[in-house]
Amino acid sequence: MKKVQLGLFVVFVSLIVMGIMRGEATMVLEKAVRICLECIGIG
Repeated sequence: MKKVQLGLFVVFVSLIVMGIMRGEATMVLEKAVRICLECIGIG
């Protein structure tokens, strides 16, 4: 069971790192800010 957990952890971390390297975290943050500003009526 520990090997499965470790394997899944490695997969998840590698996918997160790949997403950060592709700039997806920036896109998600920009969209979140835009939605938030629209909700409070500034954007």
